[in-house]
Amino acid sequence: MSGRSTTRRAGTALAAGALLALARPAPAQLLYVSNEAARTVSVVDAAARRVVATIPVGVRPRGIQLSPDGRRVYVALSDEHPRVQSGRDAVAVIDAATRRVVARYAAGTDPEQFGVTPDGTRLYASNEDAGTASVTSLRTGRTMATLVVGIEPEGVAVSPDGRWVYVTAETSNTVSVIDTRREKVAASFLVDVRPRAAAFAPDGSRAYVTNEISGTLSVIDARRHEVTGSVELERGEGKPVGVVVSPDGARVYVANGGAGAVSVVDARTLRVVGRVPVGRRPWGIALSRDGRWLYTVNGLSNSVSVVDTRTLRVVATIPVGARPWGIAVGR
Repeated sequence: MSGRSTTRRAGTALAAGALLALARPAPAQLLYVSNEAARTVSVVDAAARRVVATIPVGVRPRGIQLSPDGRRVYVALSDEHPRVQSGRDAVAVIDAATRRVVARYAAGTDPEQFGVTPDGTRLYASNEDAGTASVTSLRTGRTMATLVVGIEPEGVAVSPDGRWVYVTAETSNTVSVIDTRREKVAASFLVDVRPRAAAFAPDGSRAYVTNEISGTLSVIDARRHEVTGSVELERGEGKPVGVVVSPDGARVYVANGGAGAVSVVDARTLRVVGRVPVGRRPWGIALSRDGRWLYTVNGLSNSVSVVDTRTLRVVATIPVGARPWGIAVGR
């Protein structure tokens, strides 16, 4: 066999391999939705816009997030007995590949929302009934610290550099600031009435807190831990809960549970520049990694709304489980 013939065959094989690689579909972008009443997690193919798996978790799931590498899905679980910690109060760990619960970590009584540090080593959970925040090592599964925060803590957000954790408290109308280097509460400040969720800007310079009863969005200087402004949403009657910031930091999207709509806030002018009607009682909200698609979970419609952020229109509605609460976007 000549060298020229061998080279030609090798080239043909490489070309065929390249065409086959191009023909293979890209990995599906997955969404994970916690269904509080169904006691399940729905796995949604974002491109196909349908549920591709349902994972039973046994008790009511609420807050849900992924590990930084996308291999694990963390979901906060609570039993039906307030103010009593049981073995069913935990953060469940789901293996994203097998879609099975592989571990449960104690995270205090009635964990609701939580944040994972960017390095994937620690998880900070709000314990609504106890007025505390629990710090869990994701390497050992053990509780590292329990910190006293505000009354009825709920929302948790970790700064992009992992230095600060903000914990909102519904009844004391406060945000507690946890210093992750010392595992201590370093500051606390007042916001408007009944803060629910928090989110940091990508550069960590600002944070945003939704206030359900006031119907406002508090704007926070995240370096000084001080409120610098407030944006009224839905004439103060929208009951905002979920909040997320676009990857470029230019927009803030707020899910108004009472109004069934998302408010779009310009981060530079702090003015509402758009409104998107979605399903009934949207609480959880998330963005695709590139910021092109916005997702809301609608607790009374049992659905996920898919919003095109270029046109600010709903382009799809995906049925999920009963009373969906939170949503996380896969990597």
